[in-house]
Amino acid sequence: MKDINFPIFKTKSDNQEKKFNLSNPEERLEYFNLKAGKEIQKLKDYLNSGNTFIAYLLGKKNSGKGTYAKLFQEIIDPKRVTHISIGDVVRKVHQEIIDNPDKKEELAKFLKKNYRGYISPEKAMENLLSRDTKTLLPTEFILFLAKREIDGMGKKALFIDGFPREMDQISYSLFFRDLINYREDPDVFVLIDVPETVIDERIKYRRICPKCHTPRNLKLFPTQKIEYDANEKKFYLICENPKCQEARMVSKEGDELGIETIKDRLALDEKLIKQAFSLYGIPKILLKNSVSVEEANNYVDDYEITPEYVYQWEKNEKKVKIIEKSWEIPDDNGVPSYSLLAPPVAVALIKQMVEALKL
Repeated sequence: MKDINFPIFKTKSDNQEKKFNLSNPEERLEYFNLKAGKEIQKLKDYLNSGNTFIAYLLGKKNSGKGTYAKLFQEIIDPKRVTHISIGDVVRKVHQEIIDNPDKKEELAKFLKKNYRGYISPEKAMENLLSRDTKTLLPTEFILFLAKREIDGMGKKALFIDGFPREMDQISYSLFFRDLINYREDPDVFVLIDVPETVIDERIKYRRICPKCHTPRNLKLFPTQKIEYDANEKKFYLICENPKCQEARMVSKEGDELGIETIKDRLALDEKLIKQAFSLYGIPKILLKNSVSVEEANNYVDDYEITPEYVYQWEKNEKKVKIIEKSWEIPDDNGVPSYSLLAPPVAVALIKQMVEALKL
């Protein structure tokens, strides 16, 4: 990202060590304890003492916000840390009141008792029911839905994903902890820098299971089983969820266009990040998901770098040959770079969170 200097965070080991398979949960846990064991214990002690925090995740679409938060949750404490996607909350409430008329009445009563805003409770409900992906709900109503969701889960450390989403919501985020009655919680902005070339590839090669909706990536994050369609002359992924009975994963309509259809959204996301970075009085955690090819050997271990996968159809053996290659991309300044896997970025998140909380 231009105009903000996101530092490269060193996770490279000083001593020779084993190469970890970061897709394996047991090896991933061992990896985190090796790279950030002291910081992990400090965060565990902090949460076990009844303390919490609020972290606002700000990054471009498909920058990995939810992935980093869920890794933090997995490693630190799944019971005391939670990730809330504002978009998911809105969609959940929308579906609930469509499926169950009683839920609509319950929400309407809760609105009349607790909601404050520039439109009436009735109009707010109408906007929710008639919403589409291009129409944003009023900020006050979004805050109301978020508070309702948070009230129902008890006091936990929160990663808020999807708020602020507009420039005028930046100021609301400064008082968010007061609005949800977490008055003593420290809060922090987590700003994420991912090259748009990486986002483009994540979208173009994204594959979704039509049954469980689990996402994977044909080029960057395949499943264990890959098959070849001789008629279409295409390789495709098989979902690993046993309940899906080897469903063929598919691309979403428009994914082949990559970032072309979301350039306006990406530009706004960048403005939001820069605006948050300029604020005083709230700590910032800076996460960079790339390292230049020239500097990579000094900062990261080779297994922390995202590879790309290409496939060959072995006609005689009737099987797919998987070839792992080095994946080199230009960052937003045109510098030849590598993209990082999620765990080393999460290590940077853990270590900087300890600093932000002054532990």
